[in-house]
Amino acid sequence: MPVPVFFVNAMKKTIQQIAREDGRYDPKALEFIYEGLGQTVANLKKDQLPETESRHITGQELAWGLGDLAQQRWGRLAKLVLNQWGLHTTRDFGEIVYLMIGHNWMSAQEEDRIEDFDDVFDFERVFEKEFRFEPQ
Repeated sequence: MPVPVFFVNAMKKTIQQIAREDGRYDPKALEFIYEGLGQTVANLKKDQLPETESRHITGQELAWGLGDLAQQRWGRLAKLVLNQWGLHTTRDFGEIVYLMIGHNWMSAQEEDRIEDFDDVFDFERVFEKEFRFEPQ
């Protein structure tokens, strides 16, 4: 007998459970990536797409969106905060994305690869050396 859909969704692991079982990243890192995905999609829609149209975002677009979100939230402390959570490179963003894909928190298309997150930008360069304060 198949399990009803509402029971399947109720059994999905929490972000905290996923992070604890994986052991590489603080649960806050997973929460940041998940929230950053939503914000990156919203920003791309606002900047590039008509209201009714949607599209898949690339690993590079997500990495840059996460970098922007980190700078907005923590300014010059962005690298310190991300490092504290176990995030040291854009590949770590991809590791979390694929961890969450494996637990049905995110989805990927067939052409997506974890390597899409490799060396998108250097944390020290973007968060420290080239950081620019923009008052709002």
